[in-house]
Amino acid sequence: MKIKLHGFNNLTKTLSFSMYDICYTKTVSDRDAYIAYIDEQYNAERLTQILKNVTEIIGANILSIANQDYDPQGASVTLLVCEDPIQQKETSTLEPEVILAHLDKSHISVHTYPEYHPHDGVCTFRADIDVSTCGQISPLKALNYLINCFDTDIMTIDYRVRGFTRDITGKKIFNDHKFNSIQDYIDQSILNKYQMIDVNVYQENIYHTKCKLKYFNLDNYLFGFSKKDIHPGEAREITRRLKKEMNEIFHGLNLS
Repeated sequence: MKIKLHGFNNLTKTLSFSMYDICYTKTVSDRDAYIAYIDEQYNAERLTQILKNVTEIIGANILSIANQDYDPQGASVTLLVCEDPIQQKETSTLEPEVILAHLDKSHISVHTYPEYHPHDGVCTFRADIDVSTCGQISPLKALNYLINCFDTDIMTIDYRVRGFTRDITGKKIFNDHKFNSIQDYIDQSILNKYQMIDVNVYQENIYHTKCKLKYFNLDNYLFGFSKKDIHPGEAREITRRLKKEMNEIFHGLNLS
């Protein structure tokens, strides 16, 4: 049931999450090839399309688009939107590996971070996504779409409602869509794939969920070779390194 409000709903709802894709490379050339693959997989054109789809899901209209791919890697995209759709205009931005969308009722940003361990072959690609809206629009509507857009092994998801609005009697409303967990908005098919832990502060309307894939198949993490190409002992060592990386990201600490 809709809440009858006095004036504009000025609650600010922010969805922020980091997605991690992890792999193992045996050589420097394979590592460079993986980074080049990720750079192409998440180039400005694809990320722009993802942001376009998000604006449609949350109910905003695009005003203008600016995007740029960089050499040797990285991309920038900026979206401006307004209440009514108009003809798009394209300009360029300066910061590499950043996608930022300004909307009439929200803003969206995406930052990409490819990196690698200096010694043991583990490579990690991270995408940080922020969707912040005000009014009745909820960024949680786009959560499942965004998860499905990225091949992710680990996710940390934060959602917060800020400020307040008033009903017609003047009573403050600090959250206009009560729920228990971010997991309430995640499709069952995704829930089945991940181990999930919640850390929520309900009285502050702060919700946090972290996710790790339940099932591990080593071949899904090898770039440039497969499990059949290596000795079983080496496969076990690579598995140990990859799982250590995943557990450290999941728990947010270095493990001995």
